[in-house]
Amino acid sequence: MEELYIKPGNQERGWNDPPQFSYGLQTTQGGPKRNPLNKRVPPPQLHGSQSPVPGVAPPPKMNSTPPLNPMAPPPCAVARPPLPCPATTQHADSSSAQSECEPHVDDVIVILNWALMACKESVKKQVCDDVERRLKIFEEVWRSGKLSLPVKRRMSLLAEEIKSRNWERADEIHRALIVDYVNEVSQWMVGVKRLIAETRNLSAAKLDQNQQ
Repeated sequence: MEELYIKPGNQERGWNDPPQFSYGLQTTQGGPKRNPLNKRVPPPQLHGSQSPVPGVAPPPKMNSTPPLNPMAPPPCAVARPPLPCPATTQHADSSSAQSECEPHVDDVIVILNWALMACKESVKKQVCDDVERRLKIFEEVWRSGKLSLPVKRRMSLLAEEIKSRNWERADEIHRALIVDYVNEVSQWMVGVKRLIAETRNLSAAKLDQNQQ
C-alpha cells in the first residue's frame, strides 16, 4: 500500500531521505465511506407486511362477529294456552252438591211446630206464645235467604234429634249454633232452647199423641 502514495522522483535519493506522498491520489480514491447520520427512515407502509416498531404494541384485532351479551335474556319460548283450572270445576261441583243437600225449611218447621203443639196443654200460654213468635222469625230469616248453609243443616239435625227424642244431642247442637253463629241465631235461638227444655219434660204419651 505504501508504494501507491510514493511519488516518482529522484532515484538517487539517500537512504535517509523522507518519502514523498501523493495527496492527489488520496483525494481521488478517497477514504473509507461513512454512512450519513442525517438520513431519514421512510415511514412504514399501511399495506403489505410491515415490521413492528420497537416499544409499540400492535393494535388489537377487531372481531367481525359481535360478542354475545352474557346479560341478555334467553330467547322466549312460545307461550302455551293455560290449562283449565280443576279447582274451578271442583268448586262448581261442590256448590251444586251443597245446593242439592240443602235442607228445606218446611221439613224443619213441621217438626218444631209439632213439639210446640205438644207443649201447649202443659206449658204456660205466655211461654208458648214467645216460642211461637221466635219460630216465625226463624222461618222468615230462612226464607229470605239470610241464613248460611251450615246453620240450615244444623237446624235440620236439631229438629231430627227432637223428633227422635235425643234431648242431649239436640241441646249440644243448639249450644254449638250459639257459639259459632251467634249473629245469625241470636234473634230466635232462645225460643228453640226453651222449646227443647219444655218438650224434654213431657211424657212419652203426650209426644206420641201429637206424633206426625
